Amino acid sequence: MSVFRTHKEKQLWFYVIIILVGIFSVLAIGRPLQEMLRDQNTQAVFFLIGMLLTAATIVIHGLKVRPGKVEWVIWLGLAAVYTMFIFRLGAPERSHVIEYSVLAVFILSALIERQGEKGKYLRPGLIAFVLTTLIGTIDEGIQVFLPDRVFDPQDILFNSLAALMAVGGSILLRYVRHKFSRSHQISE
Repeated sequence: MSVFRTHKEKQLWFYVIIILVGIFSVLAIGRPLQEMLRDQNTQAVFFLIGMLLTAATIVIHGLKVRPGKVEWVIWLGLAAVYTMFIFRLGAPERSHVIEYSVLAVFILSALIERQGEKGKYLRPGLIAFVLTTLIGTIDEGIQVFLPDRVFDPQDILFNSLAALMAVGGSILLRYVRHKFSRSHQISE
């Protein structure tokens, strides 16, 4: 008997693992990489590349599901909130927001795919938030044992906030797509 209900769920959990490998590998190479890229302009370029890749992902997803007017308004509102939130943060906090937002959305997608019921997102959303927050706490806890790393409870807060924003925004978009789609057959 398979652990996964569908091939898509298996694929989504694989992506979650890839994201986790990326997040946890930064624990080992993050500080040397940060020292190497000390220049603010270089950091800004990498941040902009990350934001452009995120935007490209959103646009490609948007083209796939053909969002309606209400959904576009929500997308733009979420983009505005994320933009204003991110620009108030320092570089390390920005990376936490991006990393843990992406992780939370993939965990949520895998849980929704496993559940198989369209329109019921509260339970998978809560589980995705808790799992992402737990992973962020473990990530931060590991840093106690690493040289040149510091345990910072504020980072746990940023990880949790990123998870909350991503899961909340994703659930809102899924709800609107389900509620306002003409046929309720649009793939998610």
